[in-house]
Amino acid sequence: MTILVIGATGMAGSAIVKEARQQGIEVLANGRNLEKLTALKGQDSGVTILQKDAFLLDQDDFDKVDVIIDAFSTAPDQAYRQIDLATYLIAKLRNQKTRIGFILGAGSLYTDASKTRLVYDDIREDASTQAWRAIPENQLYELDFLRHVQNVNWFGLSPAITFMPGKKSENILYGDDVLLKNQAGKSETTADTMAAAVIKEILEPEHNRARFTVANG
Repeated sequence: MTILVIGATGMAGSAIVKEARQQGIEVLANGRNLEKLTALKGQDSGVTILQKDAFLLDQDDFDKVDVIIDAFSTAPDQAYRQIDLATYLIAKLRNQKTRIGFILGAGSLYTDASKTRLVYDDIREDASTQAWRAIPENQLYELDFLRHVQNVNWFGLSPAITFMPGKKSENILYGDDVLLKNQAGKSETTADTMAAAVIKEILEPEHNRARFTVANG
């Protein structure tokens, strides 16, 4: 199996590349910074560099892989590009077998089982989040778009409130649309936990045209 990781040098993308290689999956690592891609590849012959703007990826690139993972990230002032890329990729994959996974934010999760309030509602009402709130806002819109897509084999994955570098949790918590917290009341997901969940979903598909969430236990 070969997967294409878009945004392969970012926190989520690089962790997914690492986990994929540990599971024997070959990786086509996409990004724009050749220096970072070269460092990510190292001496691993199972990682192939694809230095290319994500918006220029084409059918020839997609035909080389079995699964695509969109781990693309942007600065807050360009957060709308997350939706732009999702729509671009979906348009390219209509009525095809290729599976595509989207790394989404926690803003689109509900705060509790009543499903009456989104995490993004809390973010929006906190004045201190103004500098970066466009990112979870646009990830929420991205998920809204994906939920109307019925002829592409997609899945989405959201972390907990705090998404940070770190090793895989020994006890990974899984959920659907409700924010997860561990027994200590912490809501956090490390990059390696996220990566493990992504690769598990690739190898053992459970979420067809649906979003799920993971957190460190």
